Amino acid sequence: MFVRKLSIQRVDAGSVRHACPLRWIDNFAMRNFTNDAVFDDTLPKAEGVLEAGHRVPLARLQPAMEDWFRRKGYLKADERLEVLEMEK
Repeated sequence: MFVRKLSIQRVDAGSVRHACPLRWIDNFAMRNFTNDAVFDDTLPKAEGVLEAGHRVPLARLQPAMEDWFRRKGYLKADERLEVLEMEK
C-alpha cells in the first residue's frame, strides 16, 4: 500500500531545506485520516519522510500540507514546503 517514499522539506527564506519534524507530518496525517479520504494512504515514517500509496496526488498533497502547516504556525510567511518523491 505504501509504495512511495516522499521527502517533506521546509524551505526557509535563504532556500535552505530542513526535514520537517515527524510530529508535523503526523499531525497532518491524523487530521486528514478523518477529513480527506485521498490522504488516507499516507504513513509518517521519520523526520522529513512520508510513505504514500499511488492514489495520493502530490499536486494536492503539497498545498494541503503547506496550508495545514501555516495554520498550525509551523511555517513562517517567508517559508514554503517542498514535497518530492524519493528514489527507491
